[in-house]
Amino acid sequence: MSGLGTVVRSGTGRRRVQTLVIGLATMMAVAASVLGGTLLVISGAPFDDAFARQHGAHLSLQFDAAKVSAGRLAASRDAEGVSAAAGPFPTAVLTPRGDAGPAWPVTVAGRGDPGGVDRVALADGRWPARPGEIALSADAPLFAAPGTRIGFAGPAGAQELTVVGVGRSVTGTADAWVVPSQMPALTAPGTGGHQMLYRLADSGTAAGIAAGGRAVTRGLPAGAVAGEQSWLTVRKNAERDTALYVPFLMAFGLLGLVMSVLVVGNVVASAVGTGTRRIGILKAVGLTPAQVVRAYAAQALIPAAAGTVLGVLAGHLLAVPVLAEAGEVYGTSSPAVAPWVDAAVVAGVLALVAATAWASARRAGRLRTVDALAVGRHTPAGHGRWAARVAGRLPLPLPVALGVVRPFARPARALAMGTAVLFGTVAVTFTVGMGASLGEVMAARAHDAADVVVPAPPPDFGSRGPGAGGPGTDGGAGVPPRAAPAAVAAAVEAAAGTGRHYSAATVRATVAGLTGTVDVHAFTGDASWGGYTMVSGRWIEGPGEAVVPTPLLAATGTRIGGSLTLGGLAEPVTVRIVGELLDPRKEGMQVFTDASTLAAARPDLTETSHHIAVAPGTDVDAYVDALGADLAPLGATARAGGLDGGSDMVVTLNALSAVLTLMLVAVAALGVLNGVLLDTRERIREIGVHKALGMTPRQTVAMVLTSVAVTGLAAGVLGVPLGVALHGRVLPAMGESVGLGLPGSVIAVYDWAALVPLALGGLLIAGLGALLPAGWAARTRTATALRTE
Repeated sequence: MSGLGTVVRSGTGRRRVQTLVIGLATMMAVAASVLGGTLLVISGAPFDDAFARQHGAHLSLQFDAAKVSAGRLAASRDAEGVSAAAGPFPTAVLTPRGDAGPAWPVTVAGRGDPGGVDRVALADGRWPARPGEIALSADAPLFAAPGTRIGFAGPAGAQELTVVGVGRSVTGTADAWVVPSQMPALTAPGTGGHQMLYRLADSGTAAGIAAGGRAVTRGLPAGAVAGEQSWLTVRKNAERDTALYVPFLMAFGLLGLVMSVLVVGNVVASAVGTGTRRIGILKAVGLTPAQVVRAYAAQALIPAAAGTVLGVLAGHLLAVPVLAEAGEVYGTSSPAVAPWVDAAVVAGVLALVAATAWASARRAGRLRTVDALAVGRHTPAGHGRWAARVAGRLPLPLPVALGVVRPFARPARALAMGTAVLFGTVAVTFTVGMGASLGEVMAARAHDAADVVVPAPPPDFGSRGPGAGGPGTDGGAGVPPRAAPAAVAAAVEAAAGTGRHYSAATVRATVAGLTGTVDVHAFTGDASWGGYTMVSGRWIEGPGEAVVPTPLLAATGTRIGGSLTLGGLAEPVTVRIVGELLDPRKEGMQVFTDASTLAAARPDLTETSHHIAVAPGTDVDAYVDALGADLAPLGATARAGGLDGGSDMVVTLNALSAVLTLMLVAVAALGVLNGVLLDTRERIREIGVHKALGMTPRQTVAMVLTSVAVTGLAAGVLGVPLGVALHGRVLPAMGESVGLGLPGSVIAVYDWAALVPLALGGLLIAGLGALLPAGWAARTRTATALRTE
């Protein structure tokens, strides 16, 4: 091994704490950067691959057949900006009956073949070739298996169709497909609609899509467009799950990178400062200034390289499970971490470490040999004398006074330690805030502030087939009667201790312009107290009004004050949007309205839940028992209310934030340990003098710990507002990435009761880092300390 290699190996092995600090800091930065960069780059890759392979539609338009003819729509193929088009396809919203599952409305399109624009990729079976056959979308709310028979009510009587295939439209243009000649038997003349699918020359921006929409609809009657869908909206929904993590991981990655630079710079500078005499010896035996600089830079690069390798492995392990399901959804291979992301992160981090180490090590190269050999290890005279004089006038024990003034004797080192503690405090503050915010989101998701709940009967409760009894009737031998909502509501109203209460029923409906169905929650009574979190606007106050989550507003291109038309019911229902709601369930595809709004559509509201707030002073358990006894003859039960459990996404985010925060706190504490260890070794002879004059081991520990108290407290006080500011920037970005608007109650989660302990957290991190050096100083024998040079 060369002489330079021996110096590098010796220095790395001798400074084990510094080596560990650099390796851990680099690993944390690389892991967060690889994971965040990977999710940012390939979160949309499965959708993009499927969209390109299936020649997806950039713009899907649904037209009212009563206002525009198929022939006129066919001419839109030649509109400006249209590169390809398919259609018009006759469409209808139908409610199936049979073996295919719940009777939820589906969008059926008459399409002769699966090719062309928005090619339907068949996963099983074949495409319908004649009337009486149907192909289902793999994403449809039906039991999608070839051979299943599905019945539809048609103008000439019931139509029974056989499922012959299962496919997927990458942009979800329909739930099922039949041959065009089948559609007249399913829809009455003058009803239904037409669907056109367009590929546009300018499709990369929302403005380009809007321009294409104006071009193809120019000259059509007002109200002819019943709904539209942009591929950009579908793509954003496809990226939603993984995009959520990107702002969060980028924040941790940036914290890790900055801390890596600070740690490497501090460690190398400290190694040069404490090894001045050693540098002089190395130069005296023949090492050139450039070799000395390379030696100290290499001592930082070796653990950084090891940390980089471990960080890449950790990033891969964390990224792959997050993306595992994306490939299955679109029928593509499972996404993998892009090699160039690894290469970019590794090259960037190592280059940053190398530049920092080189800049810090240049001082070693500039030192003259004679000067380096003559320099001792004592603190430069004059540093901190004014602080010592001030501390001497304060009523402090001598060990505490000696410790408090120490940061002023080594201001550069104290600043480096304080910066490490600062970033640790920022990470802890951010993580605590994010946990509280996610708790608020989960509370909004559960929106169950009721003390007592009477659950709705399950969908298969009782008989659902032909001839089954209605609400409150016996469904057959051995089947308990279905509880009538009115009877249950009367029992709740009559129960002693009942305060406020409301009932909620859920039906499925379609929304013009969207495929698939949405959940429509119909309330009887005032549900505004039920835990529903408004982003903007207000809660429903009467018939015809509705509140909807942010994703539905985005998907339909509507806003507060606009309207939505609900289909798939006995009659179409138009509602006016009066509020935007925070509700991440069902991907935000929900509508909340008053039950009287749906009266004309005659929905089935037998599956109704009841939510009760008991009167003040009422014992909830006793109320549940008494109400349960009253409801038993009706076939209903009562239980105590409360919030539902969290989601896997929240568990994953909390786990990731906890792991990354612990890593940052560990790096911060090790940075403090490194600084205090260097400081303690420098002043070991001084500590020996104090011990000779009577300082006890306990007082020695107190002196060392208080030497970081001012630094840790100052870093904590400064780190808390920075952590709050980081939380205020990252949380809205996370919400925007998944299409959710976040109200102030989700962002403003800090209060003084939490901020004060968080500020003291900097003191705790600093104390943890100084604990081991303090113990070492206390155990050192006085004679040994006095002999140390």
